[in-house]
Amino acid sequence: MSEHTESEDRLARPLIQLAKLVGVGTNYVGMSHDYHEIDDDVLIAVLGALNIDAHDEEAQIAAIRRIQRERHQRLVAPTVLHIAGTQDKVLVNTGILEIPSATITLENGEPYEGVIGVGAGNEATAYDLDGKFISNAALIIPEDLPVGYHTLHVNVAGRKQDATLISAPSRVDLLDSMKNGTLWGWMAQLYSVRSSGSWGVGDYEDLKQMLVDAKAKTGADFVLINPVHAAEPVSPLTPSPYLPVSRRLINFTYIRPESIAEYETLSVEAKNQVDALHAETEPLNGDAQLIDRDAMWHSKMHALWIIFKSGRSAERQADFDSFKQECGTDLEAYATWCLCYDKWGTPEDRPTNWEQTFTRDSQQIADLRNQFPDTLDFYRWLEWIASEQLAAAQQAAKDAGMQIGIMSDMAVGVHPLGADVWWNPERFAKGATVGAPPDMFNQQGQDWSQPPLSPLDLEATGYATYRNMVHGMFARAGAVRIDHILGLFRLWWIPAGHPAVDGAYVYYNSDIMLGILALEASRAGGVVVGEDLGVVPEYVADSLSEHGLLGCAVEWFEQKDGVFRAPSKWREYALASVNTHDLPPAAGYLEFEHVKIRERLGLLTGSVEEFQASAQAEQDAMIDMLVDEGYLDPAFAEPQARAEHEADIVDALYRALKGSPCKLLAASITDAVGEKRAQNQPGTNNEYPNWRVPLANAHGNVVPLEVLFDTPGVQRFAEIMNG
Repeated sequence: MSEHTESEDRLARPLIQLAKLVGVGTNYVGMSHDYHEIDDDVLIAVLGALNIDAHDEEAQIAAIRRIQRERHQRLVAPTVLHIAGTQDKVLVNTGILEIPSATITLENGEPYEGVIGVGAGNEATAYDLDGKFISNAALIIPEDLPVGYHTLHVNVAGRKQDATLISAPSRVDLLDSMKNGTLWGWMAQLYSVRSSGSWGVGDYEDLKQMLVDAKAKTGADFVLINPVHAAEPVSPLTPSPYLPVSRRLINFTYIRPESIAEYETLSVEAKNQVDALHAETEPLNGDAQLIDRDAMWHSKMHALWIIFKSGRSAERQADFDSFKQECGTDLEAYATWCLCYDKWGTPEDRPTNWEQTFTRDSQQIADLRNQFPDTLDFYRWLEWIASEQLAAAQQAAKDAGMQIGIMSDMAVGVHPLGADVWWNPERFAKGATVGAPPDMFNQQGQDWSQPPLSPLDLEATGYATYRNMVHGMFARAGAVRIDHILGLFRLWWIPAGHPAVDGAYVYYNSDIMLGILALEASRAGGVVVGEDLGVVPEYVADSLSEHGLLGCAVEWFEQKDGVFRAPSKWREYALASVNTHDLPPAAGYLEFEHVKIRERLGLLTGSVEEFQASAQAEQDAMIDMLVDEGYLDPAFAEPQARAEHEADIVDALYRALKGSPCKLLAASITDAVGEKRAQNQPGTNNEYPNWRVPLANAHGNVVPLEVLFDTPGVQRFAEIMNG
């Protein structure tokens, strides 16, 4: 057996054949090029999460036969991809001498008038299906089929079957302003940036002003914000924006009550009540130590209920009704889940809890909806208002002249006890979570606790879950950044009861998922950025580039064997930044804040001296690159001069970004104001105030939105980025 190859004996085993048949990886190569073969018990458990019984060899053989039979029984795969502007083949299972025919109903409901040809299929051994030999032929999809989600109607000898036919562009075209140049923008944690009008947490109105000011005062063309997916309706609110309860809906705790149209028409008494509630939260805006979402929501939710109960004009009610119809069951799922949470308490993973006891079809759920129709409609209304305010922020950005506006961040998955999983459990694997295999940063691997989408359900439903999510994000953003884009190709599944090291990769149809991204981005005139840091196979980077998707280039990660690459050598199709939200800001990193945090929290596997020495060596190598490439004065690089010239070194890091060919450049708001605290420390929960650090300057003073873009650091960064 060669180093990276399974033996013939292993490949002949039914368990291995079954796993490969359904896209479960039976081996993988780690970050250090170390080869691993997945243990049998892990493969059996991962297959079980796909609802495939593989507990022994007899069951494995039976499953192989069943799956092969099902695939040959169907006329066509339930979801097929067509690349617009090309002629594609769609394979159809046929009997010997049977000739298929097909028609297409376009996304708008009209029939496709083009000619669908028939050709030879792939050479394959005929399959004996109950004494009838099954072969295949090909339907020829013409190049003029328009982009969209269509329905393919297949007919073979009187048998009929429909399939979702996704006709997607081959790639996402760059914006005109990016084709021969670059655009730059800011990275910000929305909750951390507050104004005098905030309720203690940055909100959609703050985002709107941030976008307008960023363009007017610094010339930026986008602001990348943390995910604003839907959250819980009741305190305590989960701080992490990367563990949402739904990725289809958005977070209504970011609403600004005073920006709701109905606020202006409140009675004097009601308006006074709302204003008094706002006044309760005003002291929170001056807290430089901690974002208190729960205190904010206690007051804001009461204010929102007052506004909701005040009613709406006939025109506004019609808009609300239209929104409810457009969102359909996704909104009903989230609103119902919120109602249950509100009335029955926190969803928990115990047998007597409502989320484990009841499903969307339970009579008790219907009874609750009927008992509290106003509260149910309140949660629908909150989502409508949130959507309005986020869309208004994006529109304000475009009106101000921004080329992109909001760059929204898409989380990898959802909370295991959230609305998406509860309402549609069939969409998710049951008995597995998503994570990452061991690497040099996490020797035991990572478990993110999120249940993965089932690739089998995605295919069976025309990828509707993914389509709706991407469409919803582009409806209120000019760009989407996809966290861990490797997940469109493969995800590390960890079976329940196993440590993160005992997982396996499950593969997804990346061509279809990238096609959906290309389709939705093209329709919106948007940009897609894929976070492709860490262990990413070469074929993934190649595929992203082929589809016109940008990857990520992080200056502190652009190194190999202790030597930093010159920015001029970075790839063109990338969003370049100095750091990420998982690292301290630039000033903090230069002062070894990451070492101090890990020592303080006991996160080091070795001695602090060893980690400090490696951090010092990394900093020395980075500064050597900055000097060698002409971004930093050599005098400032001397060890004894670095503290005095810290701001000069930070500026040099950003001048280096400008030396890259990357199509998008992102400057961190925290770097610009001199903040040193990290927003997130991986591997911690409440040990560190993750996602709860307000925006403050080097002296620990809050930086309010009203003066943010006038501060010297922000103006200095703008001069660099516009240079």
